Amino acid sequence: MFTMPQKVLFKHCDPAGIVFYPRYFEMINDCIEAWFDHLGTPFEIMHSTGFGVPTARLNTEFRSPSRHGDMLTLTLIPIRVGTSSLQLTLDAHCGEQHRFHCESTLVYVALTTGKSSPWPEVLHHAIATDLEKGQNNGA
Repeated sequence: MFTMPQKVLFKHCDPAGIVFYPRYFEMINDCIEAWFDHLGTPFEIMHSTGFGVPTARLNTEFRSPSRHGDMLTLTLIPIRVGTSSLQLTLDAHCGEQHRFHCESTLVYVALTTGKSSPWPEVLHHAIATDLEKGQNNGA
């Protein structure tokens, strides 16, 4: 399980002062990018070697609105790692209130061809280690 704080900023909100839903997807991507930093493979390093992790599937349920100034906690949990894919969930809470739930699949791809590629061993191991920690913590 990986957590990241996210304050709802003015740039995230519509004129009514609530988060405009596409901004949640930016927050999701920011959390995924921070998680890859945590795994020891920052996006800028991965991309410089010709690989990336585009989203292949994204299913999101918005449960409650967030407002300018709210402090969210985003929680990413890896669910399954395959040869070249990764399933994860990502939830946002403000205190005890659940704001959204997301299920996503990422695929490790060669940027030049757009074709899937096996995870590098060190990255696969880091993901599997986080996955195992989450399972041992009841995630």
